[in-house]
Amino acid sequence: MKEIKIPELAESITEGTIAEWLVKEGDKVEKGDPVVELETDKVNVEVNSDYAGVITEIVQGEGEDVEVGDIIAKLDENGEAGADTSSNEEPKEEKQEDVKEEPKEDKKKEEKEEATVENTEEASKKDQKDDKKGDVIASPAARKRARELGIDLSTVSSRDPLGRIRPEDVDAAAKDTSEKKESKPAKKEAPKTEEKTEFDKPVERVKMSRRRQTIAKRLVEVQHEAAMLTTFNEVDLTNVMKLRSERKEKFIDKHGVKLGFMSFFTKAVVGALKEFPLLNAEIQGNELVLKKFYDIGIAVSTDDGLVVPVVRDADRLDFAGVEREIGNLGKKARDKKLAMEDLQGGSFTITNGGTFGSMLSTPILNAPQVGILGMHNIQKRAMVMPDDTIEVRPMMYLALSYDHRIVDGKEAVQFLVRVKQLLEDPYDLLLEG
Repeated sequence: MKEIKIPELAESITEGTIAEWLVKEGDKVEKGDPVVELETDKVNVEVNSDYAGVITEIVQGEGEDVEVGDIIAKLDENGEAGADTSSNEEPKEEKQEDVKEEPKEDKKKEEKEEATVENTEEASKKDQKDDKKGDVIASPAARKRARELGIDLSTVSSRDPLGRIRPEDVDAAAKDTSEKKESKPAKKEAPKTEEKTEFDKPVERVKMSRRRQTIAKRLVEVQHEAAMLTTFNEVDLTNVMKLRSERKEKFIDKHGVKLGFMSFFTKAVVGALKEFPLLNAEIQGNELVLKKFYDIGIAVSTDDGLVVPVVRDADRLDFAGVEREIGNLGKKARDKKLAMEDLQGGSFTITNGGTFGSMLSTPILNAPQVGILGMHNIQKRAMVMPDDTIEVRPMMYLALSYDHRIVDGKEAVQFLVRVKQLLEDPYDLLLEG
């Protein structure tokens, strides 16, 4: 008998939650076959079997938390698929056949004996009650009234000096009994009011997924540990939209991907980070780590929560390369195919709440990074131009959240202004690459 255990997953992951079993007891698996899907803090991973054989026992069920080294299933290398199930059913069939072959006469005899015993017991109980009633002094009318109301005369108190029970005594006893019955439900309802929750209307309690718990924990940690501040600006996307309109067909024909907004924003962020390197840094103890690479995280919303896959070396990619990489990472995120290396090591993050209609927000830092840019919805607004004319322009609010411990307000504002300038003159951005 072999044991299937949780293997070493990654350096920073030591535990997870069983999301789904891909096999069941009695199934045959080959060495290397995936047997269970494990939900970790960052991604879902499949655990493969190290042996070939039949699953004889699933030790940990779906939804249970497990750690590296925990036994989750047992496997028989010499077993055959479905062998356990069939072997368990055969004895049951034999027993059923044995029962069916018993003589009918013996069964009838046993039933008669049981009925006789039951009748004897009931008769003895009735005799005992009658004996008790016989000791009670009661008028015939009282006895009749007791039978009608189902009252035991031995429980009736007499108000007659001689102890004789009369009909009015039976009625009084019946009244006392009914009052006691009515008072009982009130006593039972008392615990319900004590167990009442804070809600007066129906609710549903759903356990948070491991990833959602991790997201909640880390976002709170960031707000406690970082001196987070947000600065805002707005950008005129007229030239970006014009450029996209002019180049979109040729771009698709040449590169096979659409020219979207994210490549423009990614390139603008990289350009601004080169001029303001503290926003591409992080704090480690008493030191600043200034990163000389530009791995840009792109926040992606999935059904299981927010994930931030990383576009590696965004400064070395052209617009088509950025669009292609963002598209691939987004698909992997939605299909739950992201690997650990897709999520590790970003230096700055971009999040686009505008895809859901957000007009303005204050994004939370993706620790240990010290900067995150928030994009928002594009709205046409009347803008006063340099010559004092008024034109309708596609405008977007930008938000930069930063860690004030190492980034001063002046540097943060200038960074955001530089992003704005690069987006409002995208032709230079394209030329600079």
